Amino acid sequence: MEYDFLLILAIILLSTKFFGLVSEKVHMPQVVGALLAGVILGPSFLGVLTANEFVTQTAEIGVILLMFLAGLDTELEEVKKTGVASVIIAIIEIIVSLVGGTLVYYFFYKGQGPMDREFLLKAIFMGVIITSTSVSITIEALREMGKLKGKMGTTILGAAIIDDIVGIIILTVVTSVNDVSVKPSTVFLKIVLFFVFIGVLYYIMYLSRNFINKMNGKRRSSIYSLAFCFILSYVSEKFFGIADLTGAYFAGIILCNTGVKEYIGKKVYILSYLIFSPIFFASIGIKTNIQGITVSIILFTVVLLIVSILSKVVGCFTGAKICKFDNFTALAIGTGMVARGEVSLIVAQKGEEAGLLDASLFPAVVIVVILTTLLTPILLKILLSTKKGQAID
Repeated sequence: MEYDFLLILAIILLSTKFFGLVSEKVHMPQVVGALLAGVILGPSFLGVLTANEFVTQTAEIGVILLMFLAGLDTELEEVKKTGVASVIIAIIEIIVSLVGGTLVYYFFYKGQGPMDREFLLKAIFMGVIITSTSVSITIEALREMGKLKGKMGTTILGAAIIDDIVGIIILTVVTSVNDVSVKPSTVFLKIVLFFVFIGVLYYIMYLSRNFINKMNGKRRSSIYSLAFCFILSYVSEKFFGIADLTGAYFAGIILCNTGVKEYIGKKVYILSYLIFSPIFFASIGIKTNIQGITVSIILFTVVLLIVSILSKVVGCFTGAKICKFDNFTALAIGTGMVARGEVSLIVAQKGEEAGLLDASLFPAVVIVVILTTLLTPILLKILLSTKKGQAID
């Protein structure tokens, strides 16, 4: 038996934590440091780490846990507070981002191969990557400025929740259609059946909520919930041909309104934080081989970054104006939605595995995720620090 995996695990845990703390010291998210650890220790620089089977499979568990936690953190009540406004803003923004990302890929690579089904799916998938929103950084910036509980803060939170739910659904459709061995009608039938299955599970959990709530604080509740997450992830892949991360995400949503949510969230977070999430982020860094970056890819990255920012701002601003928000509030909502995060990285990883994202473009996506995450709180604070911005509720 080989024991190299123990050394690999130790290196990843120590390096991601070290670079994460360094990132935190310079007011950047720790996830940026974890990604940099993978880049530095991977093939781009030192070559200490490689994407072997251990790293790949352990990172997959990290993906499942992150998506499960994202589902658990989904505050459906926040969507109800802003209701129609959040829905309209999210839908318009998703359409603009999806079209924007698709067009960027189309204009850069339209002459480099046949304009076939594969090309179209790759172009659409680039749009899928930039549709997701990570509001954790935005929430902290709003909390610092006392704007989190206002109409703007709840609208951003509600729109981001819808954003991720719809984004996962679009990802499910695109990755499923990518399988050329299956008829499109069969694919869509499986997708419909999957969501019917999720709906039935949600209803069963709702009926069983009193029984579930009695387990709050008991250790077995976290074990049962985690097993439920893994089973639903397996069922999604095995029986519906849908990404395991989708099953994990909806497992979290099914449990997000139960009384055990807080308890199991804390337990799963510890498991994820200690081992599996660091390995996932390090694996993303390892895949980000910057040695193959060309002038064309740098230009693609710059354009994708600009489109990623503008699509959120323009899409959200348009939706907010339709909902009768004033100009400054609409602009603040759009700015607050710019940040991408873990979901975009997870989507990118799934796309690469499915052949929908070329390895050469993987660094571009990672750079866009990092820069949008760093720029969002800066832009938001500048906007809200203006005299008119202070009046935003």
